[in-house]
Amino acid sequence: MALPVRRSAPPGTRFARRDPFSDLEQLQALTQQLMEGFVPGAGDGEGIAWSPPVDIEETEDAWVVEAELPGVDREDVHVDVEGNELTISGEIKERERTGILRRRTRRTGRFEYRVMLPGDVDADNVDASLHDGVLNVRIPKPERARPHRVEVKAT
Repeated sequence: MALPVRRSAPPGTRFARRDPFSDLEQLQALTQQLMEGFVPGAGDGEGIAWSPPVDIEETEDAWVVEAELPGVDREDVHVDVEGNELTISGEIKERERTGILRRRTRRTGRFEYRVMLPGDVDADNVDASLHDGVLNVRIPKPERARPHRVEVKAT
C-alpha cells in the first residue's frame, strides 16, 4: 500500500509573498470591462448612478431610513418625497490626491436610491440628518395611518 508523502520546499528557498487582494482586483477589472460592454460608463462609476447600502425600519408612527454615505458632504445630498416615494440622491466627489493611488475600492460619483413606502406619508414633516457618514431620514406616518388599538368589551 502506498502512503502519501508530504513535500516541502527545499531548504533555503522561500515562498513568494502573495497579495491576497490581487485576485479580487483582477476580478473587479474583468467585471468592469464586462459591464462597460453592456452599458457604457457602468464600469467606471461615471455613467450610471450607484445605490448606497440602506436599512429601512418601520415603527408605529414612522419609517426610518438609514443610508451609508461615507465621505459625502451635506450639501451634496438631496432627499425628496413625492407621494409615498422616497428618493435619496447626490454625489460623492473624488478628493484631490497628492500621491499615487495604489488601490481604490471606495465609491465616488453620482448615487441614487429610490423606494416606494408601503403606506401614506406625512411629507411636510420629513426629517433628514447626516452624521458620521450615515444619512438618517425619518418619514412620519399621517395620524390616520397609524395603528389604533380597539378595546374589546364584554357583552
